[in-house]
Amino acid sequence: MMAVTPPVCDFDWQAPDFTLPASDGKTYSLSDVKGENGTLVMFICNHCPYVKSIMDKIIRDAQDLQKLGIGVVAINSNDAVAYPEDSFENMQKLDLPFPYLHDESQAVAHAYGAACTPDFFGFNADMGLQYRGRLDASGRNAGPDDLKRDLYEAMKQVAKTGQGPREQIPSMGCSIKWKNA
Repeated sequence: MMAVTPPVCDFDWQAPDFTLPASDGKTYSLSDVKGENGTLVMFICNHCPYVKSIMDKIIRDAQDLQKLGIGVVAINSNDAVAYPEDSFENMQKLDLPFPYLHDESQAVAHAYGAACTPDFFGFNADMGLQYRGRLDASGRNAGPDDLKRDLYEAMKQVAKTGQGPREQIPSMGCSIKWKNA
């Protein structure tokens, strides 16, 4: 399985709106998940080994960011027919401390230009993109817990200043599993 790396941050690019069903039975739009000090939109899925290996760290960082007034949401846009582990029913089996949304049409992934799982989009309070980087230096296998927390530190800076770091290291993961690809 070849790893995919998304493009670098396009500073101040505005977050596209969405309205999607969540694994908790509710429906969320971007305004529902927006945080007072910023918003993190993550593209993840159930089956990707890159996501699985860092899920504990994703949850840790999400909870820590929520304490800083950062809204957090995850979106699964993978083709669930070709990848049944990523079905809405299987999404509902995960107990996550943030909304986990199903982008069955893949329109939201296309609007964001999502490239891989995980793909992190960190926005400031004005919904301008400030971070499009990695969680930490983990790859297909999780690194030690004491790795520098790139995502957390960047979003902490965004919460305080409205600006993300100019130097960012892209995330790496499995490609989005597009329909009819």
